[in-house]
Amino acid sequence: MKIKAGIVGGAGYTGGEMIRLLINHPSVEIAFVLSNSNEGNPVSAVHTDLIGDTDLSFSGQLLQDIDVLFLCVGHGDAKKYLAANLINPSIKIIDLSQDFRLKANAGDSWVYGLPELNREAIKTAKNIANPGCFATCIQLGLLPLAAAGLLKEEVHINATTGSTGAGQSLSPTTHFSWRNNNLSVYKPFDHQHLNEIGESLLQLDADFNGSLNFIPQRGDFSRGILASMYTESDLSAEELQKLYEDFYADQEFTHVSKKNVDLKQVVNTNKALVHVEKHGSKVFIVSIIDNLLKGASGQAVQNMNLMFGLPERQGLALKATAF
Repeated sequence: MKIKAGIVGGAGYTGGEMIRLLINHPSVEIAFVLSNSNEGNPVSAVHTDLIGDTDLSFSGQLLQDIDVLFLCVGHGDAKKYLAANLINPSIKIIDLSQDFRLKANAGDSWVYGLPELNREAIKTAKNIANPGCFATCIQLGLLPLAAAGLLKEEVHINATTGSTGAGQSLSPTTHFSWRNNNLSVYKPFDHQHLNEIGESLLQLDADFNGSLNFIPQRGDFSRGILASMYTESDLSAEELQKLYEDFYADQEFTHVSKKNVDLKQVVNTNKALVHVEKHGSKVFIVSIIDNLLKGASGQAVQNMNLMFGLPERQGLALKATAF
């Protein structure tokens, strides 16, 4: 019997990716895709690449006869939606917004859905708070150091994201004419994902109190995140390589590369690649993901697979393109 899934907020970027993944997932049947602004319209009229792939139409009604509900809505809207709609208590919920990522907002009802950190807790979870895209990429670069208690100094982070990270809503910085051939910094030192990154590092190292100096950038490409980080380390290059390889040895999607990495290796996949180097007294880490997959919908499906006891890679066999 297939898992019945519902998607709320199916017209946006993450909702579209969720539909693309789930219509090809061998263990899932999409029961509905909810979008109030597109009710009655074919899904392929909005996500035009799906012409011929699905006959689904957008619904305006929440159905309760499902096993899992994906909330692909804006920040702040997930909490409002759950407050306004009674959800069958048997339904598992995976929220892609930031509403339940922090412990102060999550209480005991939500598990932070980074498999590389909380795999066993995810398997038995009722509700999952899917991590942010920047947060996923940066955490995967820092978790091995935190687990070994080696984050003793401040960490410097520079990360660039594609335009899809800003969502579909138009703003002065999302128009093609502004974004194309352009690069800009935004929210330096106070990006909202810093809070969830800090909580995860503390989960592995209760003594961590270093500064995370994060400079986010808007890139002129559509999808992907590249984060570069450095901090002080006494370990040799060989010791650092072994530390990272051991930490990720049993992970399905996160891999340590001995060579430097680039975004084309991960775009259109649920993979994360991490590369580590030693420069003098500093360790330098590069981490890359696709912001819409490992940074959002792909990781949500990975979490669903864990929650329902499915093979972790099921439905996530997307391939990166070489060009």
